[in-house]
Amino acid sequence: MKSLRLLLLALCSLLLAGLAQAEEYLLGPGDVLRVAVYGQQDMTSEVRVSESGFVSFPLIGLVKAAGVPAAGLELKIADALKKGGFVNKPEVSALITQFRSKQVSVLGQVNRPGKFNLESSSNVADLLALAGGTLANAAADEIVLIQQRNGKTIRKSIDLLALFNQADLSLNEKVDNGDVIFVPRAPMFYVYGEVNRPGVYRLERGMSVAQAIAAGGGLTARGSDSRLQVKRHNDDGKLATNSIQLDDALRIDDVLVVKERVF
Repeated sequence: MKSLRLLLLALCSLLLAGLAQAEEYLLGPGDVLRVAVYGQQDMTSEVRVSESGFVSFPLIGLVKAAGVPAAGLELKIADALKKGGFVNKPEVSALITQFRSKQVSVLGQVNRPGKFNLESSSNVADLLALAGGTLANAAADEIVLIQQRNGKTIRKSIDLLALFNQADLSLNEKVDNGDVIFVPRAPMFYVYGEVNRPGVYRLERGMSVAQAIAAGGGLTARGSDSRLQVKRHNDDGKLATNSIQLDDALRIDDVLVVKERVF
C-alpha cells in the first residue's frame, strides 16, 4: 500500500507540473488549438493563431490570442459569447494541439541539423531525437545548450553519457523559443607507425596509450610497445615530441607514433 501511495503521489506531481507548464505557455503565431464550448457541439473548432496574433471563432469573429495562455483565451471567448448573447453561461475549453510559435536550433554533429518547431513542452532529449540523434563516432559526449533568459545569454554543458547511460534526468533541460543545442565534434587522436590500422580515432574518456594502440588494430609484427612517442602541443602552442608509456593517458589531438622494435 505504501508503494502504491508513493506512486500515486509521483503521478500527481507530474500531472501538476504538466498543468503548470501548460499555464505558463503563452500563445503565439502558428499555435493550433482545439476550442470547444460545453453543450454547443457545432461551435467546436480548430483554430490557428495568425501572424497578427488573432484566432477566428464562430459567431464572435477575431479574438486576440498572442501573449496569453490557453486559459486566458478561454476566458476571452467565453466573455465574447456571453456579451454577444450567443450563450448564456459559456464553458469554454482551449487545448493546444500544435506548438508552432517556438523554434529551437540543433547544430553540429547530428544527423539532421536545423531549426525545429516545438510541438509541446520539450527538452534536450526530445530535440536530439527530432534531429535524428548524434553522429556515431563523430559527436562529443558533452553538448552545449545556449539560452536567452531575461536578456542574458546562458551557456550550459550537458553530459550525454550521464543523461542517457546513468539516467540523470536533471540534465534533461527544458528548451524554449530561440534556444540553441550545439553538438561539438568528438575529441580525436592520431596513431601512426607500426600499428595495423593507422589513422584518426575517437578519444574516449580516460583512454590510455594501450587502448589507443588496440583501437589502431594492435601492433604489427615489427611494432614495439616500449618505443612509443607522442607529439603534443604544449601550453605555449609549440609542438613537442616526447616518450610515452602504455598506461599513460592520451590527450585531445595527440599524435601517437609506434616505432619499429630494435632486434
